Amino acid sequence: MKQDAPYTSIDQTAAWPALRTIPAERLADCLDAGRVQRRQVPAGGGLTYSYAAMDVSDQAIDRLTQAATELGLIDQYRSVLAGEVMNRGEKRMVLHHALRGAPAGPVVVDGFDFTAFYAAEGQRLYRFAEAVRSGRLKTAAGASFVDVVQIGIGGSDLGPRALYLALEQHARSTGSLKLRAHFISNVDPDDANGVLAAIDPARCLFIVVSKSGTTQETLANEALVRGWLQERGLDAARQVVAVTSQTSPLAHNPAYLDSFYIDDYIGGRYSATSAVGGVILALTLGPQLFQDLLDGAAEADRLALEHDPRRNAALLDALLGVFERSVLGRAATAVLPYSQALSRFPAHLQQLDMESNGKTNRRDDRPTVLPTGPVILGEPGTNGQHSFYQLLHQGVDIVPLQFIAFRRNQTDHDPAFEGSSARRKLNANLTAQIVAFARGKPDADPNKAFSGGRPSSLLVGDALDGRALGALLAHYENKVMFQGFAWNLNSFDQEGVQLGKKLTQQVLAPSGSGDSLLDAYAGLTGAV
Repeated sequence: MKQDAPYTSIDQTAAWPALRTIPAERLADCLDAGRVQRRQVPAGGGLTYSYAAMDVSDQAIDRLTQAATELGLIDQYRSVLAGEVMNRGEKRMVLHHALRGAPAGPVVVDGFDFTAFYAAEGQRLYRFAEAVRSGRLKTAAGASFVDVVQIGIGGSDLGPRALYLALEQHARSTGSLKLRAHFISNVDPDDANGVLAAIDPARCLFIVVSKSGTTQETLANEALVRGWLQERGLDAARQVVAVTSQTSPLAHNPAYLDSFYIDDYIGGRYSATSAVGGVILALTLGPQLFQDLLDGAAEADRLALEHDPRRNAALLDALLGVFERSVLGRAATAVLPYSQALSRFPAHLQQLDMESNGKTNRRDDRPTVLPTGPVILGEPGTNGQHSFYQLLHQGVDIVPLQFIAFRRNQTDHDPAFEGSSARRKLNANLTAQIVAFARGKPDADPNKAFSGGRPSSLLVGDALDGRALGALLAHYENKVMFQGFAWNLNSFDQEGVQLGKKLTQQVLAPSGSGDSLLDAYAGLTGAV
């Protein structure tokens, strides 16, 4: 499909009139053991996608499949993989899949092999990580590095932080955790100062991540860190590396110990498998574990090429989400990992989904007539059960649920208590919640009655290791991409974040903003 193809949205397909008349299934009537066995799809990395408790009928899935074929969703994905200009607003290719291999062949544009470039940068950062981890590359004082601090915001923080936390315990248990990771993102100085108070300044390596080299919050935090090092008699040029583009002010700059490169074709929220995530993860967890993550993501990317949604977990998840949002009008989705290691994964998905598909204009610049990207919320189980599950069970609005779970721990110590291990208790809670949400429970006391009919899906695997995490990450990246295609959105720009940045510069201007409303609020907040 060429870049000038006349894309359409799902409401313009022949399947749509029938699709929009299909009601939600009544889960209390249709959910049984046989359905659980039938409605499973491999998702890569040892993961299985279960959609048995989704209230979308086989009839609706047939019509969604018809719509996917009409829209050419897999063809559009292939266009992404081939290096066509799919980010039309910024006139850019979308190449994050090439970071973990070439599921449809190398991406070569105007004689330049992007797949080879990303692979070479990966090998370069692996060599750097091994030099630090082995102690060959030392601090200015001749000591080994023990801490790594990433300075970035948005996609330069959320994805890498979520992935590090997801694999930290696994790496510790396998002996590959060599350095400790920390993250500074908020321009609030209390964030940076809190991190700096917990580390040895002489034995810490800092990673400044900004593709443009102009990100205000990141540069402010870098200046704070450099001043902190200088006050202690340390040379920041020996302790700070950059992850940036080759055209940014940070590139090829002697103020940095080394620099690692991405380009404008890697969107921030899709950059966790680039050097943005790779440098800190290879340094702390080890190059092999980061490579495992890339391999799991590549497997999920290959599976996403399947045309039949019932054999393509990411495409099916996307289409079911479109049905929930655009046919049934459900405005939010809860991501509920029953894994403490995934404590920050919902926060990453908030940016991935809401920044990609939280839009009202289609790719043809016309306003969409459908509800698009849902609000994403989430918290690990069982913590969430003691927090917002009340609304999920008995609230007025039905919120579709996406559970994530694993059968085994990342750690060994799990003694029995009251007849069962903590892992068994965790997954028993998950099992009970899926059924309780779906079936509900009548009661003569209205306060104790559960209406049920609360749909959920489940991504489940044996253990949360590098391959599983990579597949999980890619599953959601591809799901969001397919949903954007179905709604005819550009899922790869983020104009919605630009207006606030511009007004911030007005407020900070030495001559004042020239806007009485901005000045009034600046006075109230102390920004003057």
